[in-house]
Amino acid sequence: MTNHTPCLLVPIFNHSREFAPVAANLAELGLPCLVVDDGSDPANAELLDEIVTRHRFITLLRLPINQGKGSAVCEGLREAARLGYSHALQIDADGQHNHQDIPLFLAMSQQHPRAVISGNRIYINAPKSRMYARKLTDFWVCVNTLSRSISDSMCGFRLYPLQETLQLLNTSKISRRMDFDSDILVKLVWRGVRVIEIRTEVVYRPEITSHFNVLNDNIAISWMHTRLFFGMLVRLPKLLIRKLEWTQTR
Repeated sequence: MTNHTPCLLVPIFNHSREFAPVAANLAELGLPCLVVDDGSDPANAELLDEIVTRHRFITLLRLPINQGKGSAVCEGLREAARLGYSHALQIDADGQHNHQDIPLFLAMSQQHPRAVISGNRIYINAPKSRMYARKLTDFWVCVNTLSRSISDSMCGFRLYPLQETLQLLNTSKISRRMDFDSDILVKLVWRGVRVIEIRTEVVYRPEITSHFNVLNDNIAISWMHTRLFFGMLVRLPKLLIRKLEWTQTR
């Protein structure tokens, strides 16, 4: 792949106030940015329009109703490909991700253009409950991919190669809400896409409203791991062969 034309991809739902300083920081990078508004309320939508007007590097894609983070990212990935970009770097709108690490993601992607470049979070002041939930999910991701190469499957700071990712989206059903990040990563690995992680600091900000529903989203994540486990069993011979091939090429 010689064409490497990345864009930024920001899914947003009622976080326009938090996104304003993020947009100012992203403007310094000189990259085009696609913001997907996942059905924000009128006040947030109006503020987001003002931000987009101030920053010409931002293109806004607005979904009429809230469909979930996964849906917003998937719609954004499709739109990014339609606009002619080769890669999309997903970053959260609330400022928790370290935008200064974006050049590291881009440089790694240029070296490995067909790989997913994903953040491996170094938490600053995160609650222990979040850490335990992450470790449990990452354990099952290791099981379902037969690999220890993924240390943080739930990080939303991630660069996708669009050709490989859209091939997956066009042929497989991907979770559409908070279980999206882990689900798409496992299924990309199943298709032979490599995942390269970059350590990155994440600042946990308790004053920011989280859209994570403790009951519903944890049930969805548990059900996702169950589906993926049986999907792994079906693909077990193929995954074992690929694991052996990758080991021999290192």
